[in-house]
Amino acid sequence: MTQTVGGPGLPGKQMLSEQVHARLREAILHGAYSPGDPLKPQELAKEQGVSLAVVREALVRLVGEGLANRLPNRGFAVPAFSDRRWQELTEARLTVESAMLRMAIERGDVEWESRVRAAHHRLTRTPAFAPEEGEYYSDAWSEAHRGFHRALLEGCGNSVLLDTFDRMWTASELARRWSSHRAPSRSATEEHGRLEEAALARDPAAAADALVRHLSRTAAALSPG
Repeated sequence: MTQTVGGPGLPGKQMLSEQVHARLREAILHGAYSPGDPLKPQELAKEQGVSLAVVREALVRLVGEGLANRLPNRGFAVPAFSDRRWQELTEARLTVESAMLRMAIERGDVEWESRVRAAHHRLTRTPAFAPEEGEYYSDAWSEAHRGFHRALLEGCGNSVLLDTFDRMWTASELARRWSSHRAPSRSATEEHGRLEEAALARDPAAAADALVRHLSRTAAALSPG
């Protein structure tokens, strides 16, 4: 039975789409769907108790966030490990974020240093995994992780570049979670420590090198073989 929900200033369809999007996003990020699994609108509409239009709207949002693919004449699916987007995203991030980090080291002031230290402290104190959230990184750790990387780059002082970072970060969230699952022996703590140390030592070459190694390892874990 199709739900009809309304709310102050928010049409029922939009509210339902937000709810369905949130549920599907959480399911994909927590591993309820495997890489390459189909996301069938008709089945999801029945499962969620909403209209097909509501589900399609939620799926389109997931495509925009890099959490689903839209397949010509075949509907939607969770991206696969072999999806070329992961390598392209890594290439883009290596190019853009390395330049941003160098700029941040050149331009960042004492307040920037303080934010980087605080963000790194929060990251190291946040548990990476929560049993109730499954086998992938916890939501709390993922947010602390994003906060640390963004704090490192905020010193560049360029809002356009920071907006670009935000978009690429969102689009690569699924790759990060899959990568950690496929490479459990990897020490993210050590990698982040080297990043903080090099950045606050005002060593742009060492910091950029640490960042390149860090991002490349995420992509390597998703490579075939």
